[in-house]
Amino acid sequence: MPPLDVPTRDRRLLLVVDAPSLLHRSHHARMHTRITDRSGRPAWALEGMVRQILDVIDGFAPDAVIFGLDDRTSSVRRDFYPDYKAGRAEKHPDLVDQLERAGALLDALGLATLTPPGLEADDVNASGAAWAGRNGWDCIIITSDRDAFAHISDHTRVLRVIDGGIAGSPLLTPKRLFAMYGVAAERYLEYAALRGDASDNLPGVTGIGEKGAAALLEHAGPMATVWADIEHNEGLAVIAALDSWAEETGARRIGASVVRRLAAPGARERYDFNVRLMGGQDDLDLGLTPDVPGSPGLLPLDPERISKVVGFLNVEATTSLALRVLSGDPSFGRTLSRP
Repeated sequence: MPPLDVPTRDRRLLLVVDAPSLLHRSHHARMHTRITDRSGRPAWALEGMVRQILDVIDGFAPDAVIFGLDDRTSSVRRDFYPDYKAGRAEKHPDLVDQLERAGALLDALGLATLTPPGLEADDVNASGAAWAGRNGWDCIIITSDRDAFAHISDHTRVLRVIDGGIAGSPLLTPKRLFAMYGVAAERYLEYAALRGDASDNLPGVTGIGEKGAAALLEHAGPMATVWADIEHNEGLAVIAALDSWAEETGARRIGASVVRRLAAPGARERYDFNVRLMGGQDDLDLGLTPDVPGSPGLLPLDPERISKVVGFLNVEATTSLALRVLSGDPSFGRTLSRP
């Protein structure tokens, strides 16, 4: 269970899981185990993902869980920008095999999954946060992708999975996000668009680094205001705001140089391009029907299904944990041996 303070809840909780993100990390972290399922196929990434999600469910007791998956056959973003994510290493065949099987495994278990045509798990993250907001729920997004930080709010948090696994992963709130980056949660997408994202092969606005972007948004933003001032007032208000901040804090005066870089040819186009590629689609139909008993994604799950599906991964301790956590019956934790 994550070593985090879980707040008292008066709202229902939706857990949104970036399945490809967890599979990638589990593949690299657990490849040495060479775990195979009962048919002899590689299963270490699948089993690692399931184990991580069991830990999260055990810790946060969500009312519903949905897994986002990438459409591996087409990409709206790559059609628009052929170099999207170019330069990434080719996926290991064993990882590809497990990525392709993940949806069927989760569906068989009775958990909700969504593979949006031409889109990615990032879009399911965005839509899950929006769905929770519309329906008066809280939301936790499980991912290692920083794009999800744009969805952080008073009712949506991000559990960012890092090298320490679930137990060592920070639960990011607006306050914690600001402490990390100096950026308000509602401005994070603008910050990311200015900074760029090398992992997706998206360069930022030339000359605007992380510190400059954070200072700009904190003292002169939002970007709609910044662009308007540059266009209609030669950026004088932006310069004044940044230079006033520098004078108060003793920081270097950066106002004129920031405005010069933002006013350079192509800077606005680059920013708008990044916003388009980085912004997740937030209006997907998740197919969640939380008031209909037995709907996919609602907990608890059927013990027989749990035993059959998780048991096929061939790790007895994980099956035991799954029976206890997903069935809601603690007695199942004693039916199989523990590691």
